[in-house]
Amino acid sequence: MLPRSRRTGRAIAYQVFYRLPLPVRRRLVRLAVSKYIVGAVTLVRDSEAAGAGRLLLLRQPPGNGWTLPAGLLQKREAPIVGAARELYEESGIRLSPRQLTPAVPNAVVHDKGWVDVVFTAAVPASTTALKVDGAEVFEAAWHPLDDLPKLTWPTARLLAYYDIGPLAGQFPPPVPDERP
Repeated sequence: MLPRSRRTGRAIAYQVFYRLPLPVRRRLVRLAVSKYIVGAVTLVRDSEAAGAGRLLLLRQPPGNGWTLPAGLLQKREAPIVGAARELYEESGIRLSPRQLTPAVPNAVVHDKGWVDVVFTAAVPASTTALKVDGAEVFEAAWHPLDDLPKLTWPTARLLAYYDIGPLAGQFPPPVPDERP
């Protein structure tokens, strides 16, 4: 329990804080709390696949491994809107935000102030055309969940939260010296 003088000091500080105008309070909070970079990620499954299923993966520069459709949110952009935008920009798959479902867990907080907000979707691979620009994304392809290609380290770690990939079943995913 806090000493009486410290409790009184905190009570006075809170009273002063809550009497400040809202814009001033917001600015003070922004100065005092951690800052995060927020990205939106989409796990896209093939709705026609049998067995374990298939997952859409991208090969991006420098091309050392496969990743998920993802990107940073624009200023004041809702995560679900950002996920739909990034999915279209990187793979050519146009889905409305209503067609995305929040994954469980929906947000994954990484070290060093990075947060991924994750959504899922299912589309029929046989009728879904994949279109990449060749600059930001070299290749987009469907991969069987039980035989994934070499993944980038952040992708392997993120997929582990959803029990997918080489780190599946390890919670929280390890941070070993060697990458998958």
